[in-house]
Amino acid sequence: MKGDGGLLILGFGGHARSVAAVAIANGVRSLLFVDENARDGESFLGFPVRRELLESIPPGWSCIPGVGDNAKRKQQIEFAQSAGWDLANVISSHATVDVNASISPGCFVGHHAHIGPLARVGRGCIINTGAIVEHESAVGDFSHVSVNSVVAGRSRIGSFVFLGTGATVIDGVRVGDNITIGAGAAVVESLDIPGTYVGCPAKPLSRAGRAVH
Repeated sequence: MKGDGGLLILGFGGHARSVAAVAIANGVRSLLFVDENARDGESFLGFPVRRELLESIPPGWSCIPGVGDNAKRKQQIEFAQSAGWDLANVISSHATVDVNASISPGCFVGHHAHIGPLARVGRGCIINTGAIVEHESAVGDFSHVSVNSVVAGRSRIGSFVFLGTGATVIDGVRVGDNITIGAGAAVVESLDIPGTYVGCPAKPLSRAGRAVH
């Protein structure tokens, strides 16, 4: 998002502040946070935080989810759409997004991220700082590709997926819905069963906290 229109950020945690920092760097000059857990008088870089949701937002404004949790972002987007608010994409001017890539509404793309040719990013996604979504890959709705993680070419990432910091999904592999990939893990074969996977190669995490081989 660039320009003079204001931005409403739903949330006030660490991710919301990252969204704000990128929006400001892109030239947005009017910001407002809404977070029911905010303290009286809280602000960020001089921009106010409200505890109550607005009934409407000013003309020319748009909104974006400001939380890292995938399910909560879905709730925020559904609320915004039911209220008739425009959804923004906040895409860092330091990211590279190919002209033939597509990004659905309500997404955040951080500094130095890369989205390659013919890649597709679904609604309400986070493509975080330094993350890569390569050519012809797809990321489903409400997924989070964390800092410095890699989705290699022609891969398929489902909805409500979390790729931990530095995780890698190799070329042509599918990760199904509702899957968490631990930090630094390498997904070398398709995963379809919901759950948490860790290690290199990524294996299911047991209840004891170790990968099941």
